Amino acid sequence: MAAYDVTVADFAQKVLDASRHAPVIVDFWAEWCQPCQILKPILEKLAAEYGGRFILAKVDSDQNQELAQRYGVRGIPAVKAFLDGEMVDEFTGALPEDQIRDFIDRLIPSPAEPLRAQALAAHQKGDVEGARKLMADAIKLDPRNDTSYLDYVELSLEAGVFADAKEVLDAVRDRSRDQVRVDALDARLKFAAGGGADTAALQTRLAADDNDLDARLQLANAQALARDYRPAFEQLLEIVRRDRKWNEEAGRKTMLTLFTMLGAQPEYDDLVREFRVALSRTLN
Repeated sequence: MAAYDVTVADFAQKVLDASRHAPVIVDFWAEWCQPCQILKPILEKLAAEYGGRFILAKVDSDQNQELAQRYGVRGIPAVKAFLDGEMVDEFTGALPEDQIRDFIDRLIPSPAEPLRAQALAAHQKGDVEGARKLMADAIKLDPRNDTSYLDYVELSLEAGVFADAKEVLDAVRDRSRDQVRVDALDARLKFAAGGGADTAALQTRLAADDNDLDARLQLANAQALARDYRPAFEQLLEIVRRDRKWNEEAGRKTMLTLFTMLGAQPEYDDLVREFRVALSRTLN
């Protein structure tokens, strides 16, 4: 049964114990509450639609005031989510259906998770193309799982399939909750667009003319794309030092893009901090 009424007498069994097997969403409501009458049928519809992937427990707060007090219900409707016997999330009021879906989806493991795990394992073994195919299958299995989309973008960037990466990122960028990662991937795409140059040829150009700022910018893009971040930062900072306004401040702006790209990778925090300080000093 995907939905049922719960009282103080059976709350431990029907909510706390049940939440060890599936997420339980508890709706605290009352007959006199008009917003409750709006929210309740939406929750019941979603409980049926999700087919047992979560349980809806309905608590009449007037008849079960002890429960309402125990879980800090100060206004109704109040919705509390339980996993493994603990309350893990909540909201108050009659939210729109799409926001309620988002709330539910955060609690429920995606059916695509096993495929996604296989894709990441294939990537660890060096099979990037196989990982991309598995991740594409994961997206088809659960089109609402934004993490699979972002994983696919990352794999496509690594495989050099930049058009694919951009198309999939564009499809998910506005709805994804992980905007830090979206921004980082978007920054990588920008480097991909300008990073396909021959680094040896660019270094030869710089050896002949160390004021060739276009060669420095192309070289920085190529180094960033190859994850050789310190030399990329050094080239960009040198552009700012030589001519901060060159090419509409391309040196500074590209550094900011690189900061954004590395912002989702804590292992580069020290490097980013170092060059943020260096850029600030150069501009002052």
